[in-house]
Amino acid sequence: MLDELILKSVGRFVTVVFEKKNGELRTLTGRLGVTKHLKGGVSNLNPDAYITLYDVVNKGYRAVNRETIRSVTLNHVTATVNV
Repeated sequence: MLDELILKSVGRFVTVVFEKKNGELRTLTGRLGVTKHLKGGVSNLNPDAYITLYDVVNKGYRAVNRETIRSVTLNHVTATVNV
């Protein structure tokens, strides 16, 4: 459900809080559709399991597991999932 909000952001900035593999919560501010920094090649990630965002703070692409998303903020509105 929250992953659909990210996919519908259409290039707008989103803030995503998700759980990393080690259990830590991470906050990422980024955008979909950034291609400026691509260096070629093809992503091996399963698009049904991961969303790739460009992290504007750390200036790099990050993969977010759709199942571990805890909250999404878009247009100053936050949607959360109960854990």
